[in-house]
Amino acid sequence: MVEAKTRISIFPLSGALLYPGLQLPLHIFEPRYRAMVSDALARDRRIGMIQPQRAGEGAPLFSIGCLGRIGNVEAMDDGRYTIVLEGEARFRVLRELDVTTPFRQIEASLLADAVDESLAPVERALFERESRRFADAQGYSVDWSSVARLDDVSLINGVSQIAPFDAAAKQALLEADSISARCELLVQLMQFFGRRDGDDDRVTLQ
Repeated sequence: MVEAKTRISIFPLSGALLYPGLQLPLHIFEPRYRAMVSDALARDRRIGMIQPQRAGEGAPLFSIGCLGRIGNVEAMDDGRYTIVLEGEARFRVLRELDVTTPFRQIEASLLADAVDESLAPVERALFERESRRFADAQGYSVDWSSVARLDDVSLINGVSQIAPFDAAAKQALLEADSISARCELLVQLMQFFGRRDGDDDRVTLQ
């Protein structure tokens, strides 16, 4: 189900994804994004996180991002901000708006994701098994007892948000329309992309 259209000020940032119900800490130092945060704080405290399709000024955007509400905020004397963005809803870009602000704005539709989704026991078991294998192969230290206590949505979205995959893979995870589909894709990524690319922390096939 898709909700009504809305206007969103956006922060295009490769590799930094947000999911509904999760948090993303951000250090805001560029003048245009300091202006965006100031504007959001004066209005509804909301900005959208979305990945650009490539590097460069005015680069085209991927079609799906996530709207967040500014929670904790620390304003510094030199104009910089440290904020914590709290994910509210994924959105689909309809069009980019012609604006005079230094930051980009879009018209978007908010996507109404189900809040009570769950995995089948076999899906959860497969995910946890592949996660252990992947973590061991990559040398990660994980508190598996804490993982076991997480609900399915928090677990799958949380891993999707912090996973060390490249931008395209992370975008595919964000665009998955259900927790089950996102879980299946995560398992595939851990199985087939599970190799470090030199000294880069991202996991790729290259």
